[in-house]
Amino acid sequence: MNILYTLLIKEFKQIFRNRFMLPVIFVIPVVQMIVLTYAASLEMKDIRMAVVDQDFSSASRLLISEFSGSPFFEIEHQTSNYDEAMDMLGRDRVDVILHIQHNFEKKLYIEYETDLQLVVNAINATEAGLVNAYCNQIITGFNSQIRADWFGMEPSGTIVSLEIIPEFWYNPLLDYKIYMFSGILVILVTLIGMLLTALNLVREKEMGTTEQINVTPIRKYQFIIAKLLPFWVIAIFELAFGLLVGRILYDLPMVGDLGLLFLFASIYLFVVLGIGLFLSTISNTQQQLMFVAFFFMITFILMSGVFTPVDSMPRWAQQINIINPAAYFMRVIRMILLKGSGFQDISREFYSMGFYAVIILTLAVTNYRKTT
Repeated sequence: MNILYTLLIKEFKQIFRNRFMLPVIFVIPVVQMIVLTYAASLEMKDIRMAVVDQDFSSASRLLISEFSGSPFFEIEHQTSNYDEAMDMLGRDRVDVILHIQHNFEKKLYIEYETDLQLVVNAINATEAGLVNAYCNQIITGFNSQIRADWFGMEPSGTIVSLEIIPEFWYNPLLDYKIYMFSGILVILVTLIGMLLTALNLVREKEMGTTEQINVTPIRKYQFIIAKLLPFWVIAIFELAFGLLVGRILYDLPMVGDLGLLFLFASIYLFVVLGIGLFLSTISNTQQQLMFVAFFFMITFILMSGVFTPVDSMPRWAQQINIINPAAYFMRVIRMILLKGSGFQDISREFYSMGFYAVIILTLAVTNYRKTT
C-alpha cells in the first residue's frame, strides 16, 4: 500500500510540474466551454434572402413583410427579375430566393390555393434544411393568417381557425446553449480521460523511465493504478467544475440526481482510461499515439449525438455505435440534467458501461507487459 501511495504522489507531482499538461487540464477546457457552446450552435440568423416579386399585390407585400420582420432573415435584394436573383445566388451573395409569381393573390383568393417558389443554396445540406424549415414556418403562419382574414368568417361572425400552442418539455425556451454545453462537457471529460492518459504513458516510454520502472519490484497493477487514478480524479474534478461553469454562465438546469451522474461518470471514465491505456500499449511514440487517438476521438465524437441525433443515423451506424462509449454518456448526461431521469431510466446504459469497463481494462492490462 505504501508503494502505491508513493507512486500516486509521484504521478500527481509529475502532472502538476508539466507545463504542457496544466493548461490542457485547466485552461483549455474553460475556453472551450465558453467559446464552443456559442460556436457549435445549429441556430441560424441573418439568412440572406433575395425576393422576386412579380405580383406586386397586397398579399405579396404582406408575405415579404413577414420575412423582413423575422429575426432570422435579412432581405438583401428585391427585384422582379428571376434571373437577376439566380445570379446573386450563384455568386453566393444570398442564401435563399423567395419567388412570388404572377397572379399570386388572384389565385389565392379565387382558387383558394396558389404557387410559391423557394430556391435554397444547398451546398451545405444542414444549413439548407434549416433555412427551408424557417421559411416553411413563416409561410405556414402567413397562410393561416390570410385564410382567417379572407375566408374564415362564418355567418355567426366567428373565425374558423385552430390554434396550436406547443409546449416543449425539458428545454422549454429551446435554449441551444443548454443542449450543447452538456455535450461539450462530455467531450472534455473524454479528452482528459483518454488522450492525456495515453500521452502520459507514451511520453514516459519515449523518455525511458518506463524501462527503469519495469525492472523494479513494483507490481504491474500498482503501476497501472498509479498511472490511471490521477487522471480519473482530474476528470471527475473537471466534470464538477464544468457543471459549476454551466450553472453560472448558462443557468444549466440540474433536474436529476448529481450523485447518479457522477456515479455513471466514474464508470465511464474507467472505460476511456482503459482505451487510453490500450492505445499507449500499441504506440511507441507520441506521434503514433496522436494519429491513432485522433481516429478514435473523431469517430466517437461525431457518432456520439452531440451535433446530430443518433436516431437519425443509418441503421448500420446505430449498430456500430454500440461500441461508442461517448454515445452512452452523451445520452445519460442530458437525461439526468434536463429530464431528471433516475437509475431505472439509465440502467441499460449503466450496466453496459460496467461491462464495457471490465472488457477494455482487461484487454489493456493484458496487453501491457511489464518485465520483472
